[in-house]
Amino acid sequence: MTHLADSGSVHDLVIIGAGPVGLQAAILARRAGLDAVVLEQGCIVNAIYRYPTYMTFFTTSERLEIGGHPLVTATDKPTRKEALDYYRKVVHAEQVDVRQYTSVTGIARSGAEFRVAAKRTDGSLHAFRSRRVIVATGYFDTPKRLLVPGEDLPNVTHYYTEPHPYYSRNVTIVGAGSSAADAALDLYRAGARVTMVHRGPDFRHSLKYWIRPNLENRVREGSITAHMNTVVTRITPGAVHTSGPAGELAIPTDQTFLLTGYYADPALLNSVGIRTDPATFQAELNEDTFESNIPGLHVIGSAGFGTRTSDVFIENGLVHAARAIGHIAKHAADTSGAGLVTATG
Repeated sequence: MTHLADSGSVHDLVIIGAGPVGLQAAILARRAGLDAVVLEQGCIVNAIYRYPTYMTFFTTSERLEIGGHPLVTATDKPTRKEALDYYRKVVHAEQVDVRQYTSVTGIARSGAEFRVAAKRTDGSLHAFRSRRVIVATGYFDTPKRLLVPGEDLPNVTHYYTEPHPYYSRNVTIVGAGSSAADAALDLYRAGARVTMVHRGPDFRHSLKYWIRPNLENRVREGSITAHMNTVVTRITPGAVHTSGPAGELAIPTDQTFLLTGYYADPALLNSVGIRTDPATFQAELNEDTFESNIPGLHVIGSAGFGTRTSDVFIENGLVHAARAIGHIAKHAADTSGAGLVTATG
C-alpha cells in the first residue's frame, strides 16, 4: 500500500512545472541562495517534448534562452530537437533539482508553510514542505474541446506529431491558427489528402505572415480543401460531420486533428483558494510580483492566464519568473535579517 512520504526538510521554494519558465525560476532561485525543488509530471520541458516531431519554433533562439545560456542553432529559429538538447544541458549545467514524473495532487497552507502533495509514476506518494510555492504549469495539457459526439474516438487527437503515417490518407484538421496551418502544410507535403474546417470566416488573424501565403495558395489550387464558417457537429470512425454554407457534410476522414488551442486549467489554483475569473479563468495576481491572493503562492507564465494563452509566451513568462524570484528572495533576506536582530538582541 502506498503512503505519503514527507521530504522532512523545509524548502525555501517548490516550483511546480519544469518548462522554460519554471526552470528559469529555479535557476534564479538557486543563484539567489534559495533551496528550490522543481516538481514535473513528465520530463523536463514536457510540452516541448510533445510538440510536432520536426517542428521549427515560430520565435527566434534568443527568446527561448534561460539562465543566460546561449541557444546555438543552425538557423535563426530553433527546431524542437535543438530546444530539447538545449534545456537538458542547461538543467545539467545549473544543477537544477528537478523531480521528473512527479505529479502534484494538492497544495495546502499550514501556518507559515505549504505542503505540496505529489504522486510519482511508481504510485508512491510524497509531500514537500516549503515556505513558498510557484505554479508554472503552462497550458498544453488542457485542449479546448469541441464537446461533440465522437471527440474521444481513437482516430481523433488534439495533438499533432508527424505526417508520415498519413500518406495517401484522408485527414481533417479542425482549426485555422498557425499550428493548424503548419500541420496542414506538413501533411500535404507528405502526400495526405487534407481538409481544414474552421468556424470563422477566414484563417485566424494570428496566423504567421510567412505561413499564410503558402497555405492560401494550396487552398486556391485545390491541394488543401478548406471549409470556413463551418462547425463540426459530430465525428464518426470514418467521417467528420459538419454544418456550414455548403450545408450538412460528411467529410471522409481516416484521422482527425482537433487543433483548436489549449487553456490553463484553474483546478489546482482554485483548490488552494486562488481566485480566478469565472469567464477567462485568469488568476488574480499582483502584476509586480505575480503573487496570488494566497500569500506566498505565486503563479507565473501562462499558468495563471486561463484561456488568454495568446497573452503569454515563453519570453514574457521569463519576466514573470524574474519578478517572482526577486520578491521571494527579498522576503527571505528580510526574514533572515529580522531573525538575526532578534537572536542578537
